[in-house]
Amino acid sequence: MKKLETSEIQRVSNEIYRTMPKNPWVVVLDNIRSLHNVGSFFRTADAFAIEKIYLCGITGTPPNREIQKTALGATETVAWEYFQQIKEVLQNLKAQDYVIISVEHTDQSISLEKFIVQSQTKYALIFGNEVFGVSPEAIELSDLAIEIPQFGTKHSLNVSVSGGIVLWHFLQHKLSTQSEK
Repeated sequence: MKKLETSEIQRVSNEIYRTMPKNPWVVVLDNIRSLHNVGSFFRTADAFAIEKIYLCGITGTPPNREIQKTALGATETVAWEYFQQIKEVLQNLKAQDYVIISVEHTDQSISLEKFIVQSQTKYALIFGNEVFGVSPEAIELSDLAIEIPQFGTKHSLNVSVSGGIVLWHFLQHKLSTQSEK
């Protein structure tokens, strides 16, 4: 086994990435305080080729040096849009037939491993504030909630780590569906 050099990794150019087909998933960041978490979401969104990130409320926006530290250029490839009010974004996404999912512990949340991703369905995944989670108004507009199973004492993960886990789950379902064909 040999570690690949950066030049050996099959990376596409920014121009190709912007025009290539994307997965029908969007991320909605609900009042994310940490600019590093915002940057991590951009990088993860790029890795999983999602359609777009919606930045809402107090969530910082590019261009920003602190976002760039963790995004590593992904703010140049991933489409994004800012909305002051999350309600407006979610209503727009519902009108476009997205299934709105809060990633949050609720009295009706589905454990992530039990959630079956439908290949032709468009999903909007809401990730909430590092302290307060997904806002009540966003939960109210959600079609469902999913939660990541956890077995320690905290029952809380860093929001950008949660984003990576959930998006990997979605991609894993897509890849397993493709391999069955």
